[in-house]
Amino acid sequence: MDKYTELFAEYAYKIKTLPSETLHEVKRRILDSFGVMYLAFHEDAPEAARKYAYLFQTCRGSTLFGLDFKTTPEIAAFANGALIRYLDFNDTYLSKEPLHPSDVIPGLWALAEWKKLSGIKLMESIAVAYEISVNLCDAASLRRHRWDHVNYIAIGEVCGAGNLLDLSQDVIEHALSITTVSNASMRQTRVGELSMWKGAAAANSAKNALFGIFQAMNGMCGPYKPFEGEMGFFKQLLEGETFDDSALKSLFDLEPPSRILDTYIKFYPVEYHAQSAVDIAKELHKYIKSENDIESIRIDTFETAYEIIAKGSEKWNPKTKETADHSIQYITVVGIIDGDITKHSFEKKKLNDPLIKEILSHKTTLEKQDELTQGYPDGIPNRVTLKTKDGKVYTKEVRYPRGHAKNRMNDSEVIEKFRKNTKEMLTSSEQNKIVDTVMNLEKYEDISKLSPVLRVQK
Repeated sequence: MDKYTELFAEYAYKIKTLPSETLHEVKRRILDSFGVMYLAFHEDAPEAARKYAYLFQTCRGSTLFGLDFKTTPEIAAFANGALIRYLDFNDTYLSKEPLHPSDVIPGLWALAEWKKLSGIKLMESIAVAYEISVNLCDAASLRRHRWDHVNYIAIGEVCGAGNLLDLSQDVIEHALSITTVSNASMRQTRVGELSMWKGAAAANSAKNALFGIFQAMNGMCGPYKPFEGEMGFFKQLLEGETFDDSALKSLFDLEPPSRILDTYIKFYPVEYHAQSAVDIAKELHKYIKSENDIESIRIDTFETAYEIIAKGSEKWNPKTKETADHSIQYITVVGIIDGDITKHSFEKKKLNDPLIKEILSHKTTLEKQDELTQGYPDGIPNRVTLKTKDGKVYTKEVRYPRGHAKNRMNDSEVIEKFRKNTKEMLTSSEQNKIVDTVMNLEKYEDISKLSPVLRVQK
């Protein structure tokens, strides 16, 4: 193989224990993922993914979250992954490449359920997947070369799966090669008017990773030098860009997984570069009695936010939920008017509201600022200035939104987010049971027995 295939596989093969702080954080991310899963349960893209899964029922396999239905682990990884990812409310990491690292959780849960493995084994595999995928985000940018960040999810997922199943280093190397060479995902998923696939692409990468694992487990050899080869990952997806080995230090040194602690839990269901804009909008809402009080709104943002969630005419007049939750202009305007951002902020009625369209098109301006750009990725620096009809001007800037690694949500807030997201789907006692189960996951020897705990009764 090559240096990096061996590095990733060796780390996945040799890491077997977790620091207590990492173990606890994995539990928080699982609980957070379940919360956003329930909130998205009846949305269109997750329902489409489930309809696909319904075509392939099995007696022994992996359960679709919330249901009494089993399918193959790969298909469950896709359907459950699309469910967790859909609302753009699961966790995030921002560096040279952005990522939603909890996208690795559904596939690893599906594998652990299929093999009847323990909660501690599952959590170890999740931490390994986080460690590798997050470090890759520090090493090189895929987006700069027109490829999607979910390619890093596929690599992390393979490594987590190899760790979970106690596969040999050689088998993990071949699974990495099969997955990496065969499943490159284009950035076209996230440009222009966005579609349902925006919330399904990572789930597809996780599904493909499990396919690669199963092929390698059964003797299939992958292409040699998948990363360093003349037509491999570095030449194709990075176009020869320097790959920063120093970002992989924890892997070279076989350090216990801890990078999950550097990632961020979302406070609002919007693309992460707009999280601080929502904090600002909620504050500015206090200075208006109605939307008619708004004279003008000016948004100052940083380069990466401009490129991902501001640039393009569709961001000024979003027609889909997927575009709207990736439009800092729309998010800011609705946040100031309503005083909050929820999944209902992106419903068709809101998208078509003529008053919102009027404020966006005639009263809102946006600029990228060098001093804000310099504050990223250490922070998420956005600034908004509201001018009201009575001539008053209010300006607020936020650099570290709640949930950021430098402004962390405490356990009570994570649990409260879960309760808020699940209140329409679960009773209070059902919520309590899930919280207790997840926060004590290391006590369970067979997580396949936990499916009834997650089942939707309503």
